[in-house]
Amino acid sequence: MEEVSYDKFQRTVSDCLIRHKSILDVTSKLQEACARVNRAVAKSVTCCGCVRVKAGRQNFPPELDSYSKLKAFMDTHLEGSLCDHCREVIESEMGQTQFYLAALCDLLGLDMEEVLSKEYSRVATLGTFNLL
Repeated sequence: MEEVSYDKFQRTVSDCLIRHKSILDVTSKLQEACARVNRAVAKSVTCCGCVRVKAGRQNFPPELDSYSKLKAFMDTHLEGSLCDHCREVIESEMGQTQFYLAALCDLLGLDMEEVLSKEYSRVATLGTFNLL
């Protein structure tokens, strides 16, 4: 498989954007693509059954003395693993989401790789505190 950088991907998306060049088209298509990812995940649970959701309250010891130790006690509420079909569908839907995210970056004059780099720096710097 060919190695693809965010820059190359964004340029290719830019070349493909003809019919959906409007910012309104791109933002609504991005929202639709995100919804399709959610739907594909839900269908892997409800239709296929390759993964199951077993959700409940997150449990961790009350005497936990460090926020960084909390991760060891957090549950994903997910059981099983994606079958090949569901994996393929979800990857495809995620690809479409990335397509429209790259298109939005292009229309707004943002560099997708720079956006990723800045987010990486923020997450790496803040570590476990980035989502507080």
